[in-house]
Amino acid sequence: MYSFMGGGLFCAWVGTILLVVATATDHWMQYRLSGAFAHQGLWRYCLGHKCYLQTESIGELWPGWGLTGWGLTAWGPFRREGLAAQRERDQPEASWSYWNATRAFMILSALCATSGIIMGILAFTQQSTLTRLSRPFSAGIIFFASTLFVLLALAIYTGVTVSFLGRRFGDWRFSWSYILGWVALLMTFFAGIFYMCAYRMHECRRLSTPR
Repeated sequence: MYSFMGGGLFCAWVGTILLVVATATDHWMQYRLSGAFAHQGLWRYCLGHKCYLQTESIGELWPGWGLTGWGLTAWGPFRREGLAAQRERDQPEASWSYWNATRAFMILSALCATSGIIMGILAFTQQSTLTRLSRPFSAGIIFFASTLFVLLALAIYTGVTVSFLGRRFGDWRFSWSYILGWVALLMTFFAGIFYMCAYRMHECRRLSTPR
């Protein structure tokens, strides 16, 4: 039982760290525009050695499915001041909502993973009298919830990015922050599996013990 919980706790720690790193970094996608290297994350986009905040989620819609929205404008010289004067007239509002959805699900996933770690640590001090609420079972459920949230975030980001870029650009690819998100998904999933195995083992021992 404790070996399963130890393995689950290790996976949970790794998954939580990867979730935080993936959410905070700016390498979800990278591409080249006119020979210049560019990359973007959930919060900023970077062109060359300069990075700018993604601001479309608070109403600052920039043109061209532009620098802040997709990081895909082919206009030079990549100056924010020049872009601010031009507005895109036909951008659907829904095209920007995926940013907020991806951010929200990633943050929820990290919070669930952190809560699961706390519950998982408390599971080591599970008292035999606390039979109504099994801490290993609760930790496993929380880790599965974290897995679901990060899966939703990655599915939304992947679907919207591929459907947009696949029809417009050929020289692009997902980058390491995006990959870390998928690794974090596996870590939180295995953490849930380990804690569920620990719960089943605990239940089997409890039921087999003569009263």
